[in-house]
Formats: sequence, structure tokens, C-alpha cells
Amino acid sequence: MKTLKAPRLRRGDCIGIVSPASAPSAQEKIDKGVRYLEGLGYRVKVGRHVMDEHGYLAGSDEHRAEDFNEMLRDRTVKAIIAVRGGYGTPRILQLVDYAAVRRTPKIIVGYSDLTALQLALYRKTGLVTFSGPMLGVEMWDSIDPYTEEHFWRLVTSPSKAGALENPDGERMSGHNSGKARGTLLGGNLSLLMSLLATPYAPNLQSAILAVEDIDELPHRVDRMFTQLFLSGILRRIAGLVLGKFTDCVPSDPSKPHLTVERVIDEMLQRVQCPVLGNVQFGHIPRKLTLPLGVSTAIDSRSRCLNILEGAVR
Repeated sequence: MKTLKAPRLRRGDCIGIVSPASAPSAQEKIDKGVRYLEGLGYRVKVGRHVMDEHGYLAGSDEHRAEDFNEMLRDRTVKAIIAVRGGYGTPRILQLVDYAAVRRTPKIIVGYSDLTALQLALYRKTGLVTFSGPMLGVEMWDSIDPYTEEHFWRLVTSPSKAGALENPDGERMSGHNSGKARGTLLGGNLSLLMSLLATPYAPNLQSAILAVEDIDELPHRVDRMFTQLFLSGILRRIAGLVLGKFTDCVPSDPSKPHLTVERVIDEMLQRVQCPVLGNVQFGHIPRKLTLPLGVSTAIDSRSRCLNILEGAVR
């Protein structure tokens, strides 16, 4: 599929704010996040239903999709940033106006539950999206300077990002010594698994697959990696990038268990492609933004993750 890139973001552009998954815990997060963006010189349009509540969802499926589609169709909106993740994004995939994405591609930002939307957009349109900071999580309250600098550099410059480096000089780890090149895809592991065997799952053949997760019991992480192995996906990808598996601990450590680190170590024994571990992306405050859908190279010997093209035009 041909890659679709949005124009780079410029000061004065309008940024749309939506809640495709769960609602923020307080209006304050919306208000402070908006002030943060306006302080950087952007105009902001907030979706009408961002604070709606329907159980763990930010309103009904129809209203969440309506907000997202309105931003897609509004030609003055140049980027769309999710308030937060949570639950429910897969429920609106069949309601998204993919034709509007193809007509006017926009920068779309989020992570966690937003992974489902990002992968669906790539499958249906080829759009490059960004696994990066969200308005009601990082942007509303003292965003980490490293996270901030790296994110804005990616969405405001058409230049290729080149080699990505972890903050604070923390080294990535390498496994299965070698090099690989492919399209960078992935995000939250649980959401990736929820799309398999649906019309919204991207083709991972020869891809560089990046995964992370949070609050999953080790046996569930084990089950997901086993499914990736048994389905043949781990044999078809060109390379694997492991982000942070945050708070993935057993519910009762006194009972027999494997740690998530042990689960991943045993999974790596079955993977033959080059692997980079300890990549600082996922549910952590100080992190890299990953542009999903761009040509990427990894070298597990030199422990390098290299973005080979610009993510915007």
C-alpha cells in the first residue's frame, strides 16, 4: 500500500481534540491541555463529546465516532490528538470515515487503546500516525522535556528522524544479531491482538513490529506472544522492537508464576529475526514517539533504531 503522509504542523494551525476511547477523569485535564497547545501557538478545536460518559467509554460509539469524523472532515484541522486511551476504540472502527482520511490526511496522535485506530487507518488508507503523547495524559501537566522535544520535532519537520536514542543515555538491548528493514507498525500489544483476523489488521509481512503494554498479567503477555508465534506472525516480520511492559506483574506473587521479563526471554528463544529491547516507548512519561507506517531499520548488533524517512510532508 502507498504510504499517506499529512502535511507538517505549523504554528497557527488548528489541532482537534477527541476522546475515541475513555473520558478524562476531570475537565481540568482538557482545559490545561488546551492552554498548553495554545501557548505553543496553535489553535484548538475540542470535540463536543470529549467529556461524555457511558460506563468506561467517553459516550456512545456513535458520538465518539462523530467527533473523530468531524475533525477528519474539517479542512482547517491539521492534527488530531486523543485525550487519553482506556477502552473502546475498536468499537468505532466500522464508523470511521476513511474516505475523508484519504482526501485530507491529518497528523493523528495517541497510544494505548488508540493503537486499534492507528493500525486500522494504516490498513485502510496507508496513513502514517504517531504513537506519542496525549492531551489528558502528558500534555496537561508538566510534560517531560525529552518526550516533548522528540514529539514536536517529528510532527513539525519533514526531515527523517534518523537514529532514535533512549533518554538519559540508556542503552537498548540487542538479540539475534543482525539487521532488518521494513515498515514500522504496532503499538499496544493487547490492541494489536484484538485486531487479528479482522478487516482492520495491517499486513505485518516483513514489518518492523513494535509492541508494549501495561497492567497485563504475565500469563496474558505469554498468551499473546504465543498467539503471535503460532499464527506465524513472529516468523513473517522482519524485526521486533520491544517497548516497556509497565506494571505487568502477577496478581499474587506468592503463587507460582513467571515474571514478564522471563516470559519475554523465553519468547525470544523462538524468534529468529533481529530484536531490539528496552526501547523507551509505551506507558511511561519519558519516552520516544514512534511514527507508525514509515520505513525503518534496526540493527540488533549496534543496538540502533533508525527512522529512514520523514513522517510528515
